[in-house]
Order: sequence, then structure tokens, then C-alpha cells
Amino acid sequence: MRIRLLAGISIVLGLTIALFSCGVNSQPKPADEEKASPDSAALVKRGDYLVSVIGCDDCHSPKQMGPKGPELIPGLRLSGYPSSSPVNKPNAAEIKKGWVMLAPDLTSASGPWGTSFAANITGDETGIGNWSEQQFFTAIRKGKYKGQENGRNLLPPMPVVSFSQLTDEDLRAIYYYLRSVPAVENVPPAPIPPAQ
Repeated sequence: MRIRLLAGISIVLGLTIALFSCGVNSQPKPADEEKASPDSAALVKRGDYLVSVIGCDDCHSPKQMGPKGPELIPGLRLSGYPSSSPVNKPNAAEIKKGWVMLAPDLTSASGPWGTSFAANITGDETGIGNWSEQQFFTAIRKGKYKGQENGRNLLPPMPVVSFSQLTDEDLRAIYYYLRSVPAVENVPPAPIPPAQ
């Protein structure tokens, strides 16, 4: 009888240890240990959200006037100032008075810096398709053209000061989202200095 009792206790103790071990190993990981991989659907979804709420479409997507105002042109989302669009000459007298002028679809702006054109930020080679993640971080954090450390500074109205505060996780999400949107071949014009 004593042997049966010891055997029963051993079995119960063994099962208890096994169940406890399974329960400990199946605990969810803390949020800071869960890192999304670059191809993660959650990462891309977060990037989609961020691109929408911080207004990337406002400047980087060509628009047309619709019944309720400017509407994105299907198929050109985030492709920058269309290379096929004419480059209008800004009113220099108004700029000297302190005004900034925007194209009707907001993809170009003129001010004391000259005229700047929104870049193509789709995954095409004419956009950010050849950029590394580090180049993207450098472009946004340091305001450097094409993410090149020795490149020229990005021009207004790009909100570099604000965007430089984005976390690494946010920038990574935006980068992978932009590479997931349909690529559009488009090379916007080079900036025009104020003297011209």
C-alpha cells in the first residue's frame, strides 16, 4: 500500500511539474521582445497607418480636383511631382514679401529657398526602390537628399524637424510600407534655386 501511495504521489508530482513547465513556456513574450520582421504584415500595416496620419499623401501624391476638392489620382499615389507636368514660374514679388506658393495639388512649393518638388517615395528605382533602410533613416532623421550623408539638405516644405522625432520602429514601418505600395516610375524635376 505504501508503494502505491508513493507511486501515486510521484505521478501527481510529475504531472504537476509537467503542467507547470508547459504553462511557464507558453506565457506571452513582453511587447518589447516582440520585434516584427521587415516583411511582417503588422509592420506594413503600422507603416500604412503612419503614412496616412502624418500626411505623406498631402505633398507626395499628385491630385486632381473632384466634387469635394483635391482627390488622389489613382495609380500615382506617393509618386511625387509628375515629370510630365509643366513647371510654373512662381511670383517672385510675392515671395519677396514673405509668401510661399504651392502648386494646386501641393506637389511643389516655392519660397525663399527656390522651388522644390515632392520626391517619388514609391518602391520604384526612380523612388526609394534602391534605398537601404539606413538611407531612409538618414533622409528622414538628418534631412539628407537620397539618404546620402554628404548630400544636399531636403528642402521645404518637408517637415524634417518634426519627422526626425519618429522612433526607429516607426521609421522602419514607414520604410517597409512605402516599399510595399505599387511602384510608379517618375523622376520629379530637380529643385530650382531662388536666383533662377
